[in-house]
Amino acid sequence: FADLVSRAAIKARCHYVNKKWLGGMLTNWSTTKKGLYKFRDLKIKQKMGRLKQLNKRDVTRLKRQLAHLQEYLGGIKYMTRLPDIVIILDQHKEYIALLECITLGIP
Repeated sequence: FADLVSRAAIKARCHYVNKKWLGGMLTNWSTTKKGLYKFRDLKIKQKMGRLKQLNKRDVTRLKRQLAHLQEYLGGIKYMTRLPDIVIILDQHKEYIALLECITLGIP
């Protein structure tokens, strides 16, 4: 199911969350934005080969952190502001996302 959501969102060129909704992803946007900056920074460092300059323990820690950020923020990595609309497929399962949208007045 999550794979279908990600493929459809990528095809439609939309942002998506297909894993567990992180509480405060929208209501605490400043913190989410910091996570997105960290994610982009780590991806750039990885592509440029700067991780190879670090010791093995730090590389392992950063790769684990990158994998975690990819899993939870990968679908919104290029999001720069709060969305105008949110589509929630399972309102019972993603109750926190629904509450955040209600709080922020996002339809």
